Amino acid sequence: MRWFQETVSAARRHARGAGRSVRRAWKEPGRERDVAFQAAKAALAAGVAWAVVGWWLQAPMAFMAPWVAIVLVESTVYRSIAHGLQQLAAIATGTIVATACAMVLDSTLVAMALVLPAAVLLGNWRRLGNQGIYAATAALFVLTSGPVGVGAAGARIAEAVFGAVVGIAVNALIRPPLYLRDTRAALDNAAREAQDLLGAVADGLARGRPDPDEATGWHDRALRLERLVGEARSAVGWSRESLRANPRRRRSDAALPEQHYDDVLTVLDDVAVHAAGVTRTILEVSAQEDDPRWPGSEITGPYADFLHRTAHALHWCTSARFTPDEDPDPPLREATEVLRRTLDDLRRRLPDVVPDDPDGLATYGTLLNQAHRLTNRLEHSGRR
Repeated sequence: MRWFQETVSAARRHARGAGRSVRRAWKEPGRERDVAFQAAKAALAAGVAWAVVGWWLQAPMAFMAPWVAIVLVESTVYRSIAHGLQQLAAIATGTIVATACAMVLDSTLVAMALVLPAAVLLGNWRRLGNQGIYAATAALFVLTSGPVGVGAAGARIAEAVFGAVVGIAVNALIRPPLYLRDTRAALDNAAREAQDLLGAVADGLARGRPDPDEATGWHDRALRLERLVGEARSAVGWSRESLRANPRRRRSDAALPEQHYDDVLTVLDDVAVHAAGVTRTILEVSAQEDDPRWPGSEITGPYADFLHRTAHALHWCTSARFTPDEDPDPPLREATEVLRRTLDDLRRRLPDVVPDDPDGLATYGTLLNQAHRLTNRLEHSGRR
């Protein structure tokens, strides 16, 4: 009975999650509402295509039009157009080849044995992308339903073209999708986590040597930060694609220059690398209480100050760029100047602290090199 209880519990969790998504879609703009609009648009595209081809024209292969229309209401307008061209090419190829073989061989079974393997292989052609499978699907429809002939083949292709036009038009003209909200949310989440993590590590170092559990928690957060930066990079890619061939692009006043996204991502990449290196080193050293690589307060104090100032500069480089009423460049330049002075002071202190410890000098020298690169990146961002 335990598996039954777990299944019921999982179903309840999924139901609660679905209910929360429905409420969010109803109450406020967001990802859930965007998905709901896309679903409604797909249904509308299929309905329009069927009303014209199936009800008004009463075409013999009317199902082709709504089928193509509904799958081409894609997540971006550019993807609708690109996938539409690929899908039409695949459908036309599969329809023509299957029709020709069926007419020559006069045997459905033999034609299927010859056409379907070739159509499936054609579906793996790189230029057709993930739409190549429609070549085999179209060939199968030709061989298993309706009359086989030149007229029927032409009707199928024409109806597929009409369905593609309807699907692309509905996606482009009725609330075309934009993913700027998702992009900003992903960038902001990564930036806030980076600032919080740097602040937590700085506060911990200022208190003294952390215990292994605390160091493990920091390192786990640093690995999570790397995943958040990866999600932000993916969101930026979706945002750029959603603006291509999109009539809402000029009307959208939410878009930042693409260079700002690149700057923020590059800085967050360096922060994630630095945080992972710092927390890994702290974790390794804190695991053994007698490890001689742990520096004294003359290093951990200034280094904690460096991390605090890095988090402050990071705020002006990332989150503040998403606030229209703020100009982040002057305070960013000021913050990076202070950060540079703090780093220079730390670099001067290190050789005196570990003069006879090659391992310690190599370990913390590597961290200082990463800190130097991160500081250069922040300064470069402030000069844009």
